[in-house]
Amino acid sequence: MAGGLSNGEDDDLEEQHEINVTPFIDVILVLLIIFMVAAPLSTVDIPVELPVAAAPRQPRPEKPLFVTLKADLTLAVGEDGVARGELITRLDAATQAKRETRLFLRADKTVPYGELMRLMDQLRAAGYLKVGLVGLEGPAGVSASEVAR
Repeated sequence: MAGGLSNGEDDDLEEQHEINVTPFIDVILVLLIIFMVAAPLSTVDIPVELPVAAAPRQPRPEKPLFVTLKADLTLAVGEDGVARGELITRLDAATQAKRETRLFLRADKTVPYGELMRLMDQLRAAGYLKVGLVGLEGPAGVSASEVAR
């Protein structure tokens, strides 16, 4: 006869078929608060002052073909003004329809970036894939705002 402390009642533990989810919910709420605090910190815009290009000067072709986007959003091929709808026709005439010709794209610094991208998309859709952007050259280590002063 094995001995044990018993008061004579049946104290077998009943099985519980439910999971206690309270600690799980507490952990999820803490993680939610952490992500709510950390998410805005990862999307903060940082002001960046871009430097002036200091790359060595590249040789220029004998007769470069410039496409110019002026401040009033009008276009010019070479020195001649052109409507946006006639741009590709004028470029084909100037390049003898040689789509591998390198174009030099100049844009006024007040032109919105979206307009510049729209023009580059138009050139790319027409097959002109060799497009160089023209900018001012400055000494190395000088920022764009210092050049503007």
